Amino acid sequence: MFTQVVVVEHYVLRFLHISGQVGVDRDKQLTGNGNFQEQTRQSFANLQIALASGGASIHDVVKLVIYVVNYQYDHASIIRKELLNVFPKDRLPALSLIGVATLAEERFLIEVDAEAITQVDK
Repeated sequence: MFTQVVVVEHYVLRFLHISGQVGVDRDKQLTGNGNFQEQTRQSFANLQIALASGGASIHDVVKLVIYVVNYQYDHASIIRKELLNVFPKDRLPALSLIGVATLAEERFLIEVDAEAITQVDK
């Protein structure tokens, strides 16, 4: 139905467009049913896997869009904690945090889209 990672190369740059990563494991089983922090942690783990599949890493991420079901202010502190577990504090990407009514599956609580830029391998 869609592609998880789209890679576009232009001269010496590689642009990665990462579809929304959610809190499922490698077997597509939901982790942390009802647990926002666990789903957030798994979403970022999946993001790292998606980046690696396109030849990039977390250091190459320039923009995140995070969708949160029924967003509450407390969600921000959980997201921040998990962001700092993954991204170096001095290299945080631009971020848009958007509250939504629902995601693709009703048990998903968070979804993380990313844009990354890296150099093409020589």
